[in-house]
Amino acid sequence: MTEFAIQDSVAVLTMDDGKANVVGHDLIDAMEAALDAAEADAQAIVLAGRAGMFSGGFDLKEIQKGPAESTALVGRGASLLLRLFRHPQPVVAAATGHGIAAGAFLLLASDTRLGAEGEFKYGLNETAIGMSLPVFGIQLASARLAQKALTAAVTQSTIYNSTQACEVGFLDRLVAPDELLATAIAEAARLGEFETRAYRDNKVSWRAPYIAAIEASVG
Repeated sequence: MTEFAIQDSVAVLTMDDGKANVVGHDLIDAMEAALDAAEADAQAIVLAGRAGMFSGGFDLKEIQKGPAESTALVGRGASLLLRLFRHPQPVVAAATGHGIAAGAFLLLASDTRLGAEGEFKYGLNETAIGMSLPVFGIQLASARLAQKALTAAVTQSTIYNSTQACEVGFLDRLVAPDELLATAIAEAARLGEFETRAYRDNKVSWRAPYIAAIEASVG
């Protein structure tokens, strides 16, 4: 289940499936709709999870159905992450808890990443579970993570606690859990006061090499 609202000129999408907030077709549909609504009726967007969980990754039940289903879901996920990464408005992630695999990709694709203080885990576990990272994963990691952390994070499936996630680049700063959503909305509203064209142009300009590589892989 996802919830959507516009508050203080900010489009807020809250992920809550009662479990791991997996990235499946329903969530992708909801996020696409939220991005459409933000462009039409808001100035910025906040992506949040439920208490204790941001997102645990792609929907494994869908992926385990077979190669065709897996390819279709990951392909849609790649297109969504690319759209999020180059979205013209500010995108603030409120990491209410764990962000693993595709959950970490959502953080890397956002502009500002606020995390809840607490014992949460963040990282890319693909090597540990025998999977190769797709091009979009490599590019998002390369764009947002500290250079010195790339081998450990991308190749060696290092999982980080909240403080470490800030140090290597999955998060920007930590906020008390009961203040996280309000802080994220306030930050998005502040960023939304920038002129949209300038914000978009400067975002896309520095991200251009990463965007181009992802676009080429998505086709």
